[in-house]
Amino acid sequence: MTTAYKVLTGEQMAVLLRDGVFPGAPIDLADGYIHLSTADQVTETVDKHFAGQSGLFVAAVDLTALGDAVKWEPSRGGQLFPHIYAPLPLSVITAHGPLTRDANGAVVLP
Repeated sequence: MTTAYKVLTGEQMAVLLRDGVFPGAPIDLADGYIHLSTADQVTETVDKHFAGQSGLFVAAVDLTALGDAVKWEPSRGGQLFPHIYAPLPLSVITAHGPLTRDANGAVVLP
């Protein structure tokens, strides 16, 4: 898998676009890595960690460009999640946009 997704608040997306790098959300900084989700995991991630929030964005991340900074580690339900042990540079974002959902409630990927 070469693409994963980062859910960002509007403020966090603005930091990424302005500074060209995102150091991580508070949970990322506390855990020591940036949390990402696969395409199959992102809707559950939004439902669990961003419930009731509006103004969210989804960024597609090129994992290949991050090389050894990416580690696949077990998390929710034993599933493997991609974690980045480095700041997230804008240069590895292949697409981004406001978080929207389809008719079934699934997050639409950028």
